[in-house]
Amino acid sequence: MTRLLIWRHGNTDWNAASRVQGQTDVPLNDLGREQAHAAAPLLAALRPDAIVSSDLSRAADTAGALAALTGLPVRTDPRLRERHFGRWQGLLLSEVEQRFPDEYARWRAGDPDPGADIEGLDDLGKRVGTALQDAADAVPGGTIVVATHGAGARQGCGHLLGWDHLVMRTVGSLQNCHWTELRHNDVRGWHLRAHNVGLITAPAAAEAV
Repeated sequence: MTRLLIWRHGNTDWNAASRVQGQTDVPLNDLGREQAHAAAPLLAALRPDAIVSSDLSRAADTAGALAALTGLPVRTDPRLRERHFGRWQGLLLSEVEQRFPDEYARWRAGDPDPGADIEGLDDLGKRVGTALQDAADAVPGGTIVVATHGAGARQGCGHLLGWDHLVMRTVGSLQNCHWTELRHNDVRGWHLRAHNVGLITAPAAAEAV
């Protein structure tokens, strides 16, 4: 059995302000660092064999809290970055709604390609899902912690599970520093074992952007 623990990064000031991050490299704030250090012992107790992370600092620094406990190195993979939010990156969601009303409405309705140069959900799922599969293939039968981002985690998991975006839309967003557990065996393939696991340290951030 191979186990993937797909871990969303800790809180950032842009999370707290509902500002669109996408692939902008926004650091963890004090709360985010506290969340990472609180979650790390829970994940360390699951005896990971490898740690892989997005190369964006909010994910890499989250992974670093676990690496400090386990002594494992952190391998970074840019394919694990968050969805690229095109012309929305850096804007408050309230500004997005004002400046891009049609695209915003389509995004809220679940359109996989809402416009405004936003990365499509199919492309996102394939990108992150391939990185997750490669991380699993590197440690067959092991436990791998993957530090990544909210939208990327959801669509990457959907890619491995064979679920389309309409199904994934029914799955709640990961809270900061919570994780999804997927397991793989030769009989069932990939299956969902748990979702949104972690300590409740603060209200959930807005929709992962």
